[in-house]
Amino acid sequence: MTKIRKTTQYLMPVSKKKPGAMDYDIYPVHDLGDGTVSSDFSELAARIPERGTVIIDGYVGVRFDEFVSSLNEALSAAGKTALWWSVDSALKSPAEIDMMIEPFLGGDDPIFGYRASLELKDFFDGDKLASIKADASAPLNIIYGIGASLAGWEGTLIYLDIPKNEIQFRSRAGSVRNLGAAAPDAPKKMYKRFYFIDWVVLNRHKKALMPEIDIFVDAQRETEITWAEGDVVRAGLDRLARNGFRVRPWFEPGAWGGQRIKEFIGDLPQDVPNYAWSFELIVPENGIILSGGDKMLELSFDSIMYEAGRDVVGDDCYREYGDEFPIRLDYLDNFDGGNLSIQCHPRREYIQKNFGEVLTQEETYYILDHKSGAEVYLGFKDDIVPEEFEAALTRSHETATPLDVPKYINAEPAVKHGLYLIPPGTLHSSGRNNLVLEISTTPYIFTFKMYDWMALDLDGRPRPLNIRRAMENLYFDRKGKRIAEEFVSHPSLIEEGDGWELWHLPTHANHSYDVHRYVVDTEVEVKTEGKCHALNLVEGKSAKIITEGGMTFDLTYAESLVISAAACSYRIVNDSGERIMMIKAFMK
Repeated sequence: MTKIRKTTQYLMPVSKKKPGAMDYDIYPVHDLGDGTVSSDFSELAARIPERGTVIIDGYVGVRFDEFVSSLNEALSAAGKTALWWSVDSALKSPAEIDMMIEPFLGGDDPIFGYRASLELKDFFDGDKLASIKADASAPLNIIYGIGASLAGWEGTLIYLDIPKNEIQFRSRAGSVRNLGAAAPDAPKKMYKRFYFIDWVVLNRHKKALMPEIDIFVDAQRETEITWAEGDVVRAGLDRLARNGFRVRPWFEPGAWGGQRIKEFIGDLPQDVPNYAWSFELIVPENGIILSGGDKMLELSFDSIMYEAGRDVVGDDCYREYGDEFPIRLDYLDNFDGGNLSIQCHPRREYIQKNFGEVLTQEETYYILDHKSGAEVYLGFKDDIVPEEFEAALTRSHETATPLDVPKYINAEPAVKHGLYLIPPGTLHSSGRNNLVLEISTTPYIFTFKMYDWMALDLDGRPRPLNIRRAMENLYFDRKGKRIAEEFVSHPSLIEEGDGWELWHLPTHANHSYDVHRYVVDTEVEVKTEGKCHALNLVEGKSAKIITEGGMTFDLTYAESLVISAAACSYRIVNDSGERIMMIKAFMK
């Protein structure tokens, strides 16, 4: 039997097990109210008409052949006979597609390409696509595959969605291919093509289809599915866009990963060497789980942005960034692990010119926890000489010898609840024995590694370095005493009331977002003022968030929540019996 996915992470079940009251919830669900989430192929077959036409479109990573086989079996059992048409027959050849996408793949660069300007129709032969016609003599015609709706058929539109973490797990197992590819490729090469081409192209296509989809199917499970009516899903997303939501986090081990996440998230698989990352709110890859009854249906995060993005982020942000959700939260765990690579992120003009991104990575490290002696590497020593530093990096890389880090790089002591400022072009790294809540703008793969402490990735190979790109972006004047003064946030109390305090944790002038921290003994009301808020409970066992629109969210320690700009206001209610602290990140 072919292995479908390569990961130790659990496949999301159809029905949710109720977590403990104080447990971090790895499957945060949002109730559709009167809406229903249905399950299995027999229920979907019952929804499909006996006569007419059906279009089954969807995302890369879905195994359409297996889906079609199961649905056809269910249709036959229901006494319905279908004539099936694959839109893949109208795709351009893999060689033609390879030539078309080549300008966006970044040549020999193992990581970076350029966001494709292509449309999904560019992957098809127009004449072949137009020639796929329903057979009028057949009672039921079904066209299926990525881009099936481009054939121009009229009928019931079914859309098969899949979370991007599952796409990656499947690509690692070699069970799926890139859009239009002849065969699976090495996982990292597939990921680069997913990120810069497939996901960009298919997101445009999905946005165009959103208002027309009759049935949304969660296709991450092959033998079981969940699905819901399009109107029900859109109404559910609209409600969340006027209130708030938690995305489904996912977790990955890594070369430098630690043990702290494993300790406080007991529902995760424990038979892994470590967890390096928690993708708390990295929305290009997160999903949102809707529930009806006890069934769960996951859609990719961008669905809510395509449905009601202006409500989510507010008018000003939507005008500037469109469907790009701007704030990112994730955990970096290297408790009893290793140091993160010495790295920097591109300046905004650099990322726009070289990679086609709207936002760049403007980071901060919020220290959620640490062990004694832990450090944050940040900026340079006062006597740094750029040419000498580059030569030392190159020599280390070419000879596989250690870099004399203290000679060149400044280190600041890690302080619990301290905020370290990492605007683009700033050298940085988390030293071992930190649990970092990384608060940033959304892009997340644009890390230019300069030195990786001689560590090997989990596949036993060195991770690629990007010394030249780093040198093109580093600010060498970020050094010495200036670091503690300008790149370590200095909190100030800006407001207080009965049972609460509001602290400002100023970010750098080159950050487009800001950070507040609420210290709450009782409760406090917060106004959104037309902005989206990204929250995280950084101290205390639990809290309730109650929106003006009447939605209630129960947060436990370290969980994240998005409050939509359209929520207008919400209350943070301390129901834990002990003081809590809540971080709020928002665009300036």
